[in-house]
Amino acid sequence: MLWAGWYGFNAGSAVAADGIAANAFMATTLSAAVAGFTWPALEWMSRGKPTVLGFCSGIVAGLVVITPAAGFVTATGAVIIGILAGVVPYLACTKLKNMLKYDDSLDTFGVHGVGGTLGAFITGILATAEVNGNLSTNLKDIVGHSLWLEQLKAIVLTMVLAIVGTIVLTLIVKAVVGLRPSVEKEVQGLDFTDHGEVGYHYEED
Repeated sequence: MLWAGWYGFNAGSAVAADGIAANAFMATTLSAAVAGFTWPALEWMSRGKPTVLGFCSGIVAGLVVITPAAGFVTATGAVIIGILAGVVPYLACTKLKNMLKYDDSLDTFGVHGVGGTLGAFITGILATAEVNGNLSTNLKDIVGHSLWLEQLKAIVLTMVLAIVGTIVLTLIVKAVVGLRPSVEKEVQGLDFTDHGEVGYHYEED
């Protein structure tokens, strides 16, 4: 369902049923499919067994990384992005997380943070006016040359805004309601203590 919905996000961003939308649809499909193959292939090579979770994670990574580039890259570019989307987020989730010891049970940073950053950067390298003529109008002097540098500047600015904003919001939440529940609440379960949700308990006869 996520993959299907992503077409509305990427192809729909063209705001028209035109060639750019069709290209975005195609690029999204290729990137997700290739990344969905690459991630479990890496698992197979490194661990001896591919997993369904790896297959699904690869697909999501492929969708994330292609999103900035979907309306600007060729089919070949989409395949390259799919391979990178399978490799780089995989390494972020399996190596970087263990190295830095950060808590990310859903691998949100590895797939979306690292993957999104990769997508923004690689768009600056693979974008071409052959796919999207608007690039010739607005960015003709830097497409194929220094667009990657402009993308890098945008990435840094986005990181600064995200980090500063997160710190400010975290301090506000900490001051108002706190960041962690008590140990007792954690043991009882937050569904019950915070939301009043009572689970079903079955007793053996």
